[in-house]
Amino acid sequence: MAWTCSGATSAQLIGNMQKAGLIHSDIVATAMKKVDRANYVLRKSRAYEDSPQPIGHDATISAPHMHAHATENLLPFLKPGSKVLDVGSGSGYLCAVLHHIVGPQGKVVGIDHIPELVEFSVENLKKDGLGEQLESGSIEMVMGDGRQGYAQGGPYDAIHVGAAAPHMPQALVDQLAQPGRMFIPVGTYSQAVYQVDKDEDGNVTEQELFGVMYVPLTDRKPSSSPP
Repeated sequence: MAWTCSGATSAQLIGNMQKAGLIHSDIVATAMKKVDRANYVLRKSRAYEDSPQPIGHDATISAPHMHAHATENLLPFLKPGSKVLDVGSGSGYLCAVLHHIVGPQGKVVGIDHIPELVEFSVENLKKDGLGEQLESGSIEMVMGDGRQGYAQGGPYDAIHVGAAAPHMPQALVDQLAQPGRMFIPVGTYSQAVYQVDKDEDGNVTEQELFGVMYVPLTDRKPSSSPP
């Protein structure tokens, strides 16, 4: 169903995902409508296709339906003022969506280990009208090993991971607030998205949601060739 949600415009893409039942909440729909995916992809003519697209450096931007799934899943923990970590933030798209939910009093941190993508994401966010939010610190894009999280910005009410970890990263679990939730793909050849919940007492539960195929959450590959 999701692959039939492509549209000619951003509004049409999001409307199709609503019709398909992929977006249930008006909060998620409104936030996604405020973010123009064309500002976050390399091939503008394919910005509103419901498919993953390469953004260089062996990285991709996830399909819109996966961003919708993730945001809907994390929504109970996305309140005005919430702190959110986006691991493997890539071109910055989901950071923008999350910001529009948690608001200027909240904090969204995007972390990626590829410096060129961090720079790319900052440029994209500015193009999408979020330069002031970058300056104020309500959105922060940092370079680092996402598998280790970003402890100095935590704990986080919600963590989204946009690439598949070979196993559950304990550092990310540790950085969840009490309560908090993480949406993370895990696995190598066989992958699945897991919902990781930490309750008020620090107890952690993991629930497998559905099978997926993501790019791996890895170190940058050494290469002398252009992306």
